[in-house]
Amino acid sequence: MADTAKTGMTRLVGWSGQLTVLQVTWILFFSAATACGAKIEIPHEPVPFTLQTLFVLLSGALLGPVNGALSQLVYLFAGVLGVPVFAGSIAGPAVLFGPTGGYLLAFPLAAAIIGILTGRGRSYPATLLAMSAGLLLVFLSGTLYLYGMYIHDVGAAFQSGFLIFSFWDLLKLGAAATIYHELSRRWPRVPHE
Repeated sequence: MADTAKTGMTRLVGWSGQLTVLQVTWILFFSAATACGAKIEIPHEPVPFTLQTLFVLLSGALLGPVNGALSQLVYLFAGVLGVPVFAGSIAGPAVLFGPTGGYLLAFPLAAAIIGILTGRGRSYPATLLAMSAGLLLVFLSGTLYLYGMYIHDVGAAFQSGFLIFSFWDLLKLGAAATIYHELSRRWPRVPHE
């Protein structure tokens, strides 16, 4: 009975506890892609426009919940350890306490949620719904963080932390869902077990 429960849990989270070379390669690839997405930046205060969330969405969908989350944790740890992977080519733990901290800290959880939801259905509408949930989590976390730590005005935090990104992130959402949908039709999910 315990073995059956363990097997069921392994399938649910998509991870057997052992990372293969291929899995590590994909995790590192999406960590690097997220870093590259941070470099494609349109400066804006207090939070710049970047392509990071495009790769957060894809990492969860393509790698599954555990490896998608791991790819984003590796990205965050690299930045905290001093690798200039964040927007503005900055690094260090202080970034997580800055205006972008709420968004960044939500990346691993968003990738995990997307991985779980896309594992349940690969249709285009299901993919859009899964990625929308992950994106909503990132922006709610970022907006609440801005409100609590910096702006202290709900309307202003919502305007500068959520609404300002709506159009830009709807484009990224559509692009990510389309990329994933096309790739998933041709190949199975990137190995995650």
